[in-house]
Amino acid sequence: MLRTVCRAGGALLKHSRRGVPVEWMAPAQQRWVSSNPMNTMILFVPQQEAWVVERMGRFHRILEPGLNVLIPVLDKIRYVQSLKEIVIDVPEQSAVSLDNVTLQIDGVLYLRIMDPFKASYGVEDPEYAVTQLAQTNMRSELGKLTLDKVFRERECLNANIVTSINQAAYEWGIRCLRYEIKDIHVPPRVKESMHMQVEAERKKRATVLESEGSREAAINVAEGQKQSQILASEGQKAEQINRAAGEASAVLAKAEAKAKAIRLLSDALTRQNGNAAASLSIAEQYVAAFSNLAKESNTILLPSNTGDISSMVTQAMGIYSTLAKQTVNASEIRETEAQTAALEKPAENNPQPPQYS
Repeated sequence: MLRTVCRAGGALLKHSRRGVPVEWMAPAQQRWVSSNPMNTMILFVPQQEAWVVERMGRFHRILEPGLNVLIPVLDKIRYVQSLKEIVIDVPEQSAVSLDNVTLQIDGVLYLRIMDPFKASYGVEDPEYAVTQLAQTNMRSELGKLTLDKVFRERECLNANIVTSINQAAYEWGIRCLRYEIKDIHVPPRVKESMHMQVEAERKKRATVLESEGSREAAINVAEGQKQSQILASEGQKAEQINRAAGEASAVLAKAEAKAKAIRLLSDALTRQNGNAAASLSIAEQYVAAFSNLAKESNTILLPSNTGDISSMVTQAMGIYSTLAKQTVNASEIRETEAQTAALEKPAENNPQPPQYS
């Protein structure tokens, strides 16, 4: 009940606590604080509040939360400071950026009273002073940045404003905790230009992506053609190798067949009446060759006596006999050379020792 009486008595001095004009106080800055209570000798200070007491017009002490006793008439509660974190809306203001663009910016300021004595006697209205300081620092910091950097470096801008405010507010016993820019309003024409710039940037990125896609497609096509040519050349190489192998196999097969035929023919010739059979075969081939000449060409070479078949056969048999004799002589020469070489080899391998008389 005593506390209620103290609050009721202090309500009379509510509007005389500060001498700040009414037009200076923004609506967002009006917050609830305890009014200056009257000295009833026994006082109860709420938590997170500091009451500044003057004795005979001079600072005496700061009352701590809880029970406090003062001397009536001599002691007077002059200021009541809240130690909680205070949130203040910074009114919207205009600022000019480095590239001469006018911006409308508002923000939110978070501060706390660290020293009630300095906050009471260092400045008339600490909240109003900090608000004005925040506005001036905001205009100063925005004048150092271009429009694009204002949007990109908002955190750096907020940190610079907090640092500037703390340097000046230290003498007032106030510490600025944070400063946040709420809204940034640009002129309509500048906003249209920004939209056009964003659209142009997006078109540029789309064109670049399209060109990169075309390049990748061309590279893929070239790589595909390269691989196809390589595979085609490898296929041709394999085909040629297989063809050569087939031709070689065919040649070997023909050679083996011919050699086998020659061996069979030589065996047949060595038998009884083999020469007669060979003569008959040659005569038949000779006659067949003259019969085919007229079919394949208009020019015919005939012997002088075409009507005498017996002479033609005799001539063919004579040619065959001459070739047979040459073949027999060549085989005899080869056999003689082979026997001579066989006789000379033992003599070379076993030389006789010289004999002395």
